[in-house]
Amino acid sequence: MPPRKIIIDTDPGQDDAVAILLALASPEEIDLLGITCVAGNVPLDLTSKNARIVCELAGRTDVAIYEGCDRPLGRELVTAEHVHGKTGLDGPTLPDPTMPLAEGHAVDFIIDQLRTYAPGTVTLCPLGPLTNIATALQKAPDIATRIAKIVLMGGGYFEGGNITPAAEFNIYVDPQAADIVFKCGAPIVVMPLDVTHKALVTQSRNDAFRALGTPVGVAVAEMTDFFERFDKEKYGSTGAPLHDPCVTAYMIQPDLFKGRHINVEVETTSELTMGMTVADWWRVSGREPNATFMGDLDADGFFTLLTERLARL
Repeated sequence: MPPRKIIIDTDPGQDDAVAILLALASPEEIDLLGITCVAGNVPLDLTSKNARIVCELAGRTDVAIYEGCDRPLGRELVTAEHVHGKTGLDGPTLPDPTMPLAEGHAVDFIIDQLRTYAPGTVTLCPLGPLTNIATALQKAPDIATRIAKIVLMGGGYFEGGNITPAAEFNIYVDPQAADIVFKCGAPIVVMPLDVTHKALVTQSRNDAFRALGTPVGVAVAEMTDFFERFDKEKYGSTGAPLHDPCVTAYMIQPDLFKGRHINVEVETTSELTMGMTVADWWRVSGREPNATFMGDLDADGFFTLLTERLARL
């Protein structure tokens, strides 16, 4: 099978950085058309800077990186420096990027790529708030039927929320955008907290990254050293969950994941549950399924894949 064409839409973020590195290390399965940046974990000027830092770390200055939307569709921007640090990539000491941003807006790039390639051949991989994707769908409704899949990290059901009791961060930041995406009719695969919380970087797994002895391996270990402090304190877990690399791993080895094709709706009106992904896991609502909602992960297989691929960079 030829590599799948993907666009990574992202707000790096240490775990976003690892997801990007995994994609760059996997040319057999992934043809990365470009990276589009959105405001989320940190403001847009930092997410686009961080995406370039990560690509330069991997020696891939040829990757086209576009700036997109700097705020949600209808709400004030909420960021997550309390998790990722003031830069979004706190932990390792990495040089400022020298590669330029690509000219043009991320939304226009997404639309152009979906119209350029045959229908059903480009997969969108959002790792942050869904503002860019929703804006593209609003601006060019014809692209919905051209999308192969939308494989996104976001939401949660059995695990609840991580920014409010009910909502996961990516969906909470722009619930209106998420609502548009989940209703667009394209095939959707969701990596919610229910599965990403099983992708825990334990000490031995982080030691394996560091033992690679490469700039990439050491940087990934130092990123995880930094942001795991938050999750250990919050959840009492043995390490930090690598949320966003679950998206990339699915594009490479989908059999690592198990889930159900169900209906998922996004709450957009209640401040109490704003951004909640109401997942009809038990199929009791009678509503039509619109997403494959993942619930389980082969964690050992996931980290074996990740470590093997990062060793290539």
